[in-house]
Amino acid sequence: MHSRGWRNHRSITEFILLGFSRNSRINWILFFFFLILYLLTVVGNGLIVALIRVDARLHTPMYFFLTILSLLDLSCATTTVPQMLAHLLSKNKTISYVGCVVQMYIFLTLGITETWIFAVMVYDRYVAIGYLLHYGVQMSQALCIILVVSSALCGLICALVYSLCSMTLPYSGPNEINYFFCEIPAVLKLACADISLNDQVDFILGFILLLIPLSLILTSYVHIFMVSLRIRSTQGQMKTFSTCASHITVVTMFCILVMYMRPGSDASPVDDKNLTLFFSFISAFFNPIIYSLQNKDMTRAFRKLIVMGEDTQ
Repeated sequence: MHSRGWRNHRSITEFILLGFSRNSRINWILFFFFLILYLLTVVGNGLIVALIRVDARLHTPMYFFLTILSLLDLSCATTTVPQMLAHLLSKNKTISYVGCVVQMYIFLTLGITETWIFAVMVYDRYVAIGYLLHYGVQMSQALCIILVVSSALCGLICALVYSLCSMTLPYSGPNEINYFFCEIPAVLKLACADISLNDQVDFILGFILLLIPLSLILTSYVHIFMVSLRIRSTQGQMKTFSTCASHITVVTMFCILVMYMRPGSDASPVDDKNLTLFFSFISAFFNPIIYSLQNKDMTRAFRKLIVMGEDTQ
C-alpha cells in the first residue's frame, strides 16, 4: 500500500493555494498591507546585518548570532511572502508539486534552525554573565560556528524527515490547499491515506525541536537569574537583565506561538493561517525593532552610520 502511494502521489501535478479571501477588494488591501510589512522586514533585518558587518565593535558572538537570526527571519519571510503577494492579485493561484515540496522543506528548515538559534543565543548570554572573565575563551569563533552549523544541520535533517513522511503519501483527490503557502498540515489534509503516523512524527519532532530548546532556554535563564542574585548592587542587577531584555521579549513571543501549536489533523485552518503568518512574517518584522530599540550598541552604530552618510554628502 505504501509503495502504491509512492507511485500515485504524482497524479496531482500542481496545487491551488486558496489564500485568505476570494474578495478582490480585500485582497488588494491585504496586498498593500503585507507589501509594506515585507519591505520594512527586508530593510530592518538587512540594516541589522549591515550594521553588525560594518561596525567592528559589534563583531562579538552575541551579534554574530543576531546576524544569523536576522538572515533566518529574512529568508523565512522571503520563502512565503512574495508568492503570497503575487497570488493576492493574480487569478492563477497554482503552485507546482515540486515547487510545493521545495517551499515546505525550506520553510521547515529555516523554522527549525531558528528554534535552536534562540537556545544558542540565550546560552551565549549565560556565558557572558556567568563567566564574564572567560567569555572570550569559552565562546570562541570556532564554537560559535559549530553551534550555528549544528542548528542548521538539525533543521536540514529533521525537515527532510518530515517532508518525506508527508510527500510519500498518495495525493490523487482535491488539490486546493486552504492556506497561503505550502504548509505541511494543510497539505496533509489532501492526502488520500491515513495520516495518523504523520501526526505521531509531528509529535515526536515537536518534542525534540520545541521542548528541548525551550528547556535549554529556561534552564539558562534560571542560571542567569541565580547569578544576578549574587550581584550586590542594584545597578549591576539591572545591567544583567538589560543584556537579556531583547532576547527575553523575542523568546516570550516564541513561547506564545508554541502554546497554540497542534498536530496537523487537529489544526484549525483559520488559526493555523494566523499562527504561521505570525511565525513566518510578523515575528520577522518585529525582531529587528525589538533588538534595535533595546540595544544601545545597535542604536549607536546606526547613528554612526547616519553621520558617516551625512559626511559623505
